[in-house]
Amino acid sequence: MPTLILKPGREKSLLRRHPWIFSGAIHSVDGNPASGSTVDLLSSEKLFLARASYSPTSQIRARAWTFEDEPVDEEFLRKRIRSAIRSRDIWNLEPDTDSYRLIYAESDSIPGLIVDRYNDVLVLQSLTAGSELWKETLADPLIEETGVATIYERSDADVRELEGLEPKVGILRGSLSTHHFPITENNLKFLVNLQSGHKTGFYLDQRQNRLRVRELAKDRDVLDCFCYTGGFTINALAGGAKSVLSVDSSADALELCKENIVLNDLPAGKHASLEGDVFQLLRKFRDERRSFDMIILDPPKFAPTSAHAEKATRAYKDINLLAFKLLRPNGLLVTFSCSGGVDSALFQKIVAGSALDAGVDAQIVGHLSQGQDHPILLSFPEGAYLKGLVCLKK
Repeated sequence: MPTLILKPGREKSLLRRHPWIFSGAIHSVDGNPASGSTVDLLSSEKLFLARASYSPTSQIRARAWTFEDEPVDEEFLRKRIRSAIRSRDIWNLEPDTDSYRLIYAESDSIPGLIVDRYNDVLVLQSLTAGSELWKETLADPLIEETGVATIYERSDADVRELEGLEPKVGILRGSLSTHHFPITENNLKFLVNLQSGHKTGFYLDQRQNRLRVRELAKDRDVLDCFCYTGGFTINALAGGAKSVLSVDSSADALELCKENIVLNDLPAGKHASLEGDVFQLLRKFRDERRSFDMIILDPPKFAPTSAHAEKATRAYKDINLLAFKLLRPNGLLVTFSCSGGVDSALFQKIVAGSALDAGVDAQIVGHLSQGQDHPILLSFPEGAYLKGLVCLKK
């Protein structure tokens, strides 16, 4: 088996069971490993550390499959898949919810593989050379372990380019009669675009946070920014909001949001939507002296890595400052960051600075995160990307 020999002292992260090895940590490559193939990771003293997949074009040159001297084969992967699926059973999400994350890449010890269940369809994302090599092998045990007949592939994330991989979208197993696929979450229904929707079609990581908004929205005028297809909007209306204004730059997403309102038999007369740039519209609302009892900010990823943190900080501060200005006294700001390059401490500091610059006093009355089906491996803190705050304006 090909081997990667590390530079002296660079084995520390592997000894802490962190699965990534960067190119700068490698002293030499023994053999000629192909993209995605399995390699042994050895210390500078030639001691075995881990068995990993090889990514020749990525800065993350290897991702550990296992820290034991064991074969990485179909049976190995089947056990990992089975373990990930069984761990979701603990949370007893069904029957109120039929859609959730089954496999969360490194956090489930299957680097680069995302699998989301949408009712009786699995949506698979292969993000790395290793998961790409094993993709066809992984598909069969996924079907056998879940009893699902259809796997739809959404391997179109930008990070594949860093692995030297082309985007791939389409049926991997089975068939699909529609791309606007109905799902149930916390007893509400949503149509999900599996073909071209964000991520794998829906923001499954916000499931618990949408429910929290439902609990807080009663009798409030709500502004849902970056609303996408209306996850928070639908929950606010279901929770008895007085009104909801949904804002997004995508006309298609807003149209699906309206369809979801009808699907749940919610009062359309309490809802309005507005297509446009959220930053510009928040300034327009400020100039018009509009105000709301609850504002939800769930923007896209402003900082995929720490290198983008400075630019992202300005963007997060801008929208949160404007939101604080638009909130009425005792109003609630529910604000999120899904940027891996902005940790929880920095995000809280940004929101605090926004309140200060807006000239308001506010309290944190809740911390929000990703759901239990997006677990965070203790040795892989990078798995914690979604952070949120519920702030009360005094």
